Amino acid sequence: MSQFIENAVKAKYGSVATSGLSTQHAGVRAVAEAFGYTPEQLASIPAEANMGLSCGNPTATANLRPGEVVVDLGSGGGLDVFLAATKVGPTGKAIGIDMTQEMLELARKNAARGNYTNVEFHRATIDNLPLADASVDCVISNCVINLAPDKSAVFREIARVLKPGGRLAVSDIALKQPLPPEIGNDLMAYVGCIAGAILIDDYRQQLAEAGFSAVEVVDTGSDLNAYAKVENQAGCCSPTVATREAGSVSASRLPVVSSACCSSQPTDESLHQRLVTLLRQHDVNQYASSVRVFAVKP
Repeated sequence: MSQFIENAVKAKYGSVATSGLSTQHAGVRAVAEAFGYTPEQLASIPAEANMGLSCGNPTATANLRPGEVVVDLGSGGGLDVFLAATKVGPTGKAIGIDMTQEMLELARKNAARGNYTNVEFHRATIDNLPLADASVDCVISNCVINLAPDKSAVFREIARVLKPGGRLAVSDIALKQPLPPEIGNDLMAYVGCIAGAILIDDYRQQLAEAGFSAVEVVDTGSDLNAYAKVENQAGCCSPTVATREAGSVSASRLPVVSSACCSSQPTDESLHQRLVTLLRQHDVNQYASSVRVFAVKP
């Protein structure tokens, strides 16, 4: 992974981890529900595990069974790890992988709050997993693979750790058409899960090249503007979302605050203003989609 991009992602998502956002905020809860989580699921896990960062609900399509080992790539505050842990039960295990120390610290605190005994969290990048070959039944991920510059390496690594017959069940962002240069070349659009996304057809092809079969990459039709619901929440340093005028399209989730938590203004005003301009000019849904991905390792 490019060190520059990795550092940017760590910084922005580290800020989200310490922002105080949780299911207790109506907007954060609304984002999760818009992308497929039920109120019952959200109520069953620590509120701080959900920070409005999802683009789907991978545990809903992973068909997890008791006793299985499931790995969540980019586990954040532990939202999907905890839901998976419930499904695989005490004889199974749910493992979270994240490269952001603040997210790992939050996830471990949430695990203690929820008294989860069948979960563990590891610090690593998703293209270099600290797991043995053929040791995992299912790999899930939620709006994270798009952040990896070398997605082929990620898919090969997933194939390595999966057992024969193991499966991949992912929610992600993929592109319907190439991005205009104004978005595609913008670092903050990358950190916000848009500029790093690849075309839907390329997603399918790269999974097939990594050795997967029964590959499905399906546009869910979800409105990416749901992320605007997080705007102006009470948690300090919540991800700012640029919004177009009434009746038009608002922007996708893009955490633009780069200062220390609870700063009242972004430290780089020019970056903030440039991002707002970009997102007022482009309808993100025109280019990008929330997709549901499924594949099997033969």
